[in-house]
Amino acid sequence: MHPLSVDGCVELATIDRNGLIESRHIGAFIVINAAGEVIESGGDIEATIFPRSTLKPLQAVALLRAGADLDGVDLVLSSASHCGSHRHTDHVESMLSHDGLTVDDLGCPAQWPLGVSDKADRIARGEKAQRVTMNCSGKHAGFLRTCVTNGWDTATYLEPTHPLQVKIREVVEEFTGTTELWPAVDGCGAPLYGMSLRALGTGLARMSDGTDPDATKLVDAIREHPWALDGPGRDNTRVIEVTGTIAKIGAEGVLLAARDGIAVVIKCLDGSQRPNTAVAVTLLERHGVIDAAARDTLITQLVDPITGGDDIVGKLTVSV
Repeated sequence: MHPLSVDGCVELATIDRNGLIESRHIGAFIVINAAGEVIESGGDIEATIFPRSTLKPLQAVALLRAGADLDGVDLVLSSASHCGSHRHTDHVESMLSHDGLTVDDLGCPAQWPLGVSDKADRIARGEKAQRVTMNCSGKHAGFLRTCVTNGWDTATYLEPTHPLQVKIREVVEEFTGTTELWPAVDGCGAPLYGMSLRALGTGLARMSDGTDPDATKLVDAIREHPWALDGPGRDNTRVIEVTGTIAKIGAEGVLLAARDGIAVVIKCLDGSQRPNTAVAVTLLERHGVIDAAARDTLITQLVDPITGGDDIVGKLTVSV
């Protein structure tokens, strides 16, 4: 196992200003199907990366496998990196209350919301960073519901040897088809597994191919409630709304897009998300997963132009 290096990267996108390239984003990407067949790739797809929150859909499938009573918004939040709006956090608190728990039972750290306006609103109200406003609080509420359902200890649910985490690792190995996993701890405190882009892409393609009932239940719920996965107007939510493709951000420049058994996984080496949505929808359109109109709509809505004063003087251009 080896990390992604500069030599193992390709150029993903450039930023130009007045005709001069000002920035270049490099990384690796894969387009792969549920059979593990590589459709297109760039860079070192055997390099080990941390999936970060792109692992959440497989974690949510594991919760269903373990018998958790999760559906609708509850299920989507269990796989979400939500923006921390009051709509999101009210629902997470409702999930916890349903199970006889409170926000104090969440094992994720206190953090400000991902959403800039959501953070500003809470500061204006005199609030502090909270566990429930952390973008993974829905996932942790789903973890806790699974523990309550099975009578498992709720105080130690983040320990790698806890039955919940053992089940999650089993499901990750099943979908990705690999046991070569680099154990780590994610930012929210949950166990995390480094793996190759090939393994991650395979697992997420299988999640979306319609053959597994639990995975299909999750995909259907996300399509019905896309706001819960991210937030209104935000990148992941808009991709889902426009195309039905399950899009999922991961920290440090990782992005998933999967539909009908084809997955795109992108890792931007510098940890930036700036090029990833444009690269993902370009690849999805190239391989017939979405149409050109949807690609153009999403790039127009979600990729900021380069401005000089009131004028547009440059743009992001996908290189792959």
